Amino acid sequence: MTRLSTLYEPQSGVLTVQYEPNEQTALLENPPRFTWIPAQLEQDRYVLQISSTDAFAQADTLTIQPIPYNLYTPDQALEPGTYFWRYALLEEGGSQTAWSQIRRFEVPPHLPETPLPSRERRYAEATAKHPRLWLQSAEIAAFRSQLAADPGYCGFDVFYDKSVKPWIDRELIAEPQPYPGNKRVANLWRQMYMDTQEVLYVIRHLAVAGTLKEDDALLERAKTWLLHVCSWDVNGTTCRDYNDEASFRMAGAIAWGYDWLHAVLSEDERALVRRVLLARTRQIAQHVIEHSKIHHVPFDSHAVRSLSSVLVPSCIALLEEEPEVREWLDYTLEYYACLYSPWGGPDGGWAEGPMYWTTGMAFVTEAMNLLKKYTSIDFYKRPFFTKTGDFPLYAFSPDTLRASFGDQSTLGDPVSLKTGFNIRQFAGVTGNGLYQWYFERARETDTDSEMKFYNYGWWDFRFDEMVYRHDYPQIEAVEPTDANIESVKWFRDIGWVAFHSQMADPERHIMLLTKSSKYGSVSHSHGDQNGFLLHAYGEPLAIESGYYVAFNSTMHMNWRRQTRSTNNILIDGHGQYAEKNKVLNMAASGFVEIAEQRKGYGYSRSNATAAYKENVPYLERYVRELYFFGTYVVVVDHIDLSQTGSVDWLFQTLYEMKLNGQNFKVQGRKADMDGRFVYCSSGDLELTQHQGFADVDPAEIEGLPQHWHLKAATKPARSHRIATLLVPIKHGEPKYVSYFMDDQGFDAHIYFTEDGVTNKIEVPKAY
Repeated sequence: MTRLSTLYEPQSGVLTVQYEPNEQTALLENPPRFTWIPAQLEQDRYVLQISSTDAFAQADTLTIQPIPYNLYTPDQALEPGTYFWRYALLEEGGSQTAWSQIRRFEVPPHLPETPLPSRERRYAEATAKHPRLWLQSAEIAAFRSQLAADPGYCGFDVFYDKSVKPWIDRELIAEPQPYPGNKRVANLWRQMYMDTQEVLYVIRHLAVAGTLKEDDALLERAKTWLLHVCSWDVNGTTCRDYNDEASFRMAGAIAWGYDWLHAVLSEDERALVRRVLLARTRQIAQHVIEHSKIHHVPFDSHAVRSLSSVLVPSCIALLEEEPEVREWLDYTLEYYACLYSPWGGPDGGWAEGPMYWTTGMAFVTEAMNLLKKYTSIDFYKRPFFTKTGDFPLYAFSPDTLRASFGDQSTLGDPVSLKTGFNIRQFAGVTGNGLYQWYFERARETDTDSEMKFYNYGWWDFRFDEMVYRHDYPQIEAVEPTDANIESVKWFRDIGWVAFHSQMADPERHIMLLTKSSKYGSVSHSHGDQNGFLLHAYGEPLAIESGYYVAFNSTMHMNWRRQTRSTNNILIDGHGQYAEKNKVLNMAASGFVEIAEQRKGYGYSRSNATAAYKENVPYLERYVRELYFFGTYVVVVDHIDLSQTGSVDWLFQTLYEMKLNGQNFKVQGRKADMDGRFVYCSSGDLELTQHQGFADVDPAEIEGLPQHWHLKAATKPARSHRIATLLVPIKHGEPKYVSYFMDDQGFDAHIYFTEDGVTNKIEVPKAY
């Protein structure tokens, strides 16, 4: 066949994996992770070469083949130095296409070494015995000995009383019925996955407790449940294509049952359970690898999570017993080693927001713990996992309400206790006492949410507690102080910036959060680039408005995802793109130009111009500056258009505001906030407010409080400069910030004074 001199390489798109590493890549771990855009969509296999010279002389070149996907992590660290790499497509019969473009990268010294063992030796330390999930067979006798001496060992007594006993006499759950007309209904979808979560609880908890206590009655009851759910239609209401959340839980339940009940199952029963588990796991694996192809386009939230919740436990339980599962487990490990997490990077951020961080981390840490114990592969050494506990610490602080971005099932409730459990896991891994402090604070504040759907339908805290206390040390909590907390925390990987004052004291804590993200409005992100949130003195003041009714509900699509629900701007009534085209979602992006602590204040400057381009093509620039002076905030907006247009400056809060000229006042339960438009280049703004949620089905929010929304409208102009002062005021502690402006004809110099301290900002003149 005719070959080109170099392999044709598809162009990088906003949704595809990128060509890495390259000349611009700053490596943070050794060896580097190699990724490239697939040369063809089906049956692609590759050969990769890494060399210390661009001539790829045989003596100094490492050749790896065949590589089944467009990603690769070497099994050894590289010596510091300069390297070159290229790849080629392997064709049927073993021939290859021409080589790709040659790319260069640098390996600096002293990087953390995080190789992935090769497929040939990856499971060398894995046992063929059962159980394999959590406690290995050799650990069970030691656990029993500890229980004999102390019935409360690792919290087993609480686990037994609260998470085992209730299931002993529980009637078997019937197989869920189809949706009416097979059209998904949100409450039935949720009930279905909660029923299957109960299936997971009963099988796992009875099997684990029965094994540890050597209780034949518990084991027999667990076996009855396992065989019962194995009779359900694998292609029915709990299959992946009908209700993926239910399918995830079914596979997990059967995996734990097969693994922990292996000794009490007959050969015929083992064959039956193995056949059902294999079929359910295959549904997930085929979707992830062949249909969703998260190694090509990694931004499928559920598919990525199913690696942890399904493929890891199921494949461990079936390894060396069913040939297919080894390939699925290899794929999962290679994804974890190379592409995880697609939602963040070395700063530890999570672009979908803290509740999807919570969900993702809950399952991936469980999977990594299972893998570490079963294979000795430790993914916690990767840079993302050493830092990701910072994300909830700074962007979802434990005393805050409605003060973080993205879809949140807990919106309006205290920070989730499961978020606390997750961050404690990273305390155990890293020894970071700030993470332990977060856990203890969350445990104090979230005291009554255990039975809510976002907890009960997802995890069991008592099982989590027992597993953690057995596997990890108790870390001493460390309170946040000026010395150990960054007053301005910039998550460069996702474009979020958090400002904090007195984080340790809920009654004095002030938190300002902003984002302008390269992820735009894709997945569980919203059209909120350049938005901000303000929580002060125990009160949510500038909020995420609305409720998380269900994904794709009218509340979700018509309000929560849209810019009009955020503290942001509209241009001629138009916001950022936030509909269902993923390419446009990702393109509707922003970026943080700078974020830093300066003398006397924190500062950020963010650019959301691209986020509006689909709906406002005549926008030339939208930049927002934030000045955080510790006790008050100044917001400066710069909007430049190629034609005349008006701007609506939006503000969301729980309470009806008092409007007076260019001022607005929020009166909360613990704190108030004075807002003042101190400068607008097009003249005074017109302030109005309204309550409610436009274009939302009233039935979705029946009985829920309505929120209030401020709109401050400018006069038409081609260029706008707006400076806004926000002053949180703790009840009983009056505070006043005065200001005056010196307009020198080119720029507006605005001076703010509080308690005798004056700060100056400069607003460039509008053209």
